[in-house]
Amino acid sequence: MIPRFIANDGSQPPSTTAVPLVPVALNKGVLTRWLSPAISIAILLAALWQLRSVDFAQLVRMVPRSAGFWLLFVGGYLITPASEWIIFRRLWQLPARGFVALLRKRISNEIVLGYSGELYFYGWARRHATMVGAPFGAIKDVAILSALVANLCTLVLAMATWRLFAGTPFGFDTRLVAVSAACMTIPSVTAFLLRKRLFTLRQPELIRIAVIHFVRIVATTVAAALLWASVLPSAPLTWWLALATLRLLVSRLPLLPNKDIVFAGLVAFTVGNASGVTAVMTMIAAIWLATHLLLGVVLAAYELATERAR
Repeated sequence: MIPRFIANDGSQPPSTTAVPLVPVALNKGVLTRWLSPAISIAILLAALWQLRSVDFAQLVRMVPRSAGFWLLFVGGYLITPASEWIIFRRLWQLPARGFVALLRKRISNEIVLGYSGELYFYGWARRHATMVGAPFGAIKDVAILSALVANLCTLVLAMATWRLFAGTPFGFDTRLVAVSAACMTIPSVTAFLLRKRLFTLRQPELIRIAVIHFVRIVATTVAAALLWASVLPSAPLTWWLALATLRLLVSRLPLLPNKDIVFAGLVAFTVGNASGVTAVMTMIAAIWLATHLLLGVVLAAYELATERAR
C-alpha cells in the first residue's frame, strides 16, 4: 500500500514540498506472522549448538575482575543497538521494547548469518511499530548507509595507520592493506552515483542516519581499543591502531557470522603469542561469543513463549 500525502487544506501538495510521512496499514499475513518467530527459532538452535563447545570454566578463569573492564564491555556491546534504536525511533516511533528486538537483530547477524537480523527486525517491526512510507526501504537504506560509512571509516583509518604497521609484529603487507582498503571505495562510489535510485528516504534523514552510523563506528572502535588496553596496558599504541584497522576490515566481510572469532583467529595467525596480544584477543572474542549465545537463548526463548501465549 502506497501512502497518499494530503495537505492540511485537502489539496495535493507540490512535489517539492516536504510533508511528514503517514503510517502505513500493513496486512499481517503469513510473512508477518511467521518471519520473526522462524528466525528466533534459528537463533535459539544456533546458540544451543554453539554453546556445546564453550568451556565456561576456562572462560571464567580468564575473565578480568575489574569493574572498568566490564563497564567498557557492556557499553561497547550496547552501542550498536542503541544507535539503531535512535534511528528507528524517529522513523517509526519505535517503542522502548524495540531495543530488545534490535539486540536480537544483532545476535542473529552474529550467530546465524549476516543480514538475517535485518529480516528478523523487519518481521518484528511490522507487528509492533508504527511504520511509515516504505518499511523495507527504510531498513535497506539504514543497512546500506551503515556499510558505506563503515567502508569510509575503514579506508580513512587504514590510510592513517598503514605506515605504523612496519613497527608492529603483525606482518602486514602494507601494499596489500592499501589495495584492500581502496577496493572498499568501489561500492561507496557506486552507491553515491546511484543514490537517487538506490535510497528510499529523503536526504535530510539519510544525512542524519549517516552521522549516527559514524558516531557509532567511532565509539565502538574506541571502546574496543580501550577494552584491549585495560587488559594489556603495556602494549604500544601502534598495536591497538593496527588491530583496530584489522577489526574494521574483518567487519566488512559480508554474510560472515562470529566476526570477533574470525578477528581473533587472524590475530593469532599474524602475531602468534607476541606479548600476550593473542591471548587477550581470544579471551575477549570468547566473551563476546558467550554473550551472544546466552542472550540469544534467553531472548529467543522469551519471544517464542510470548508468541505462543498470544
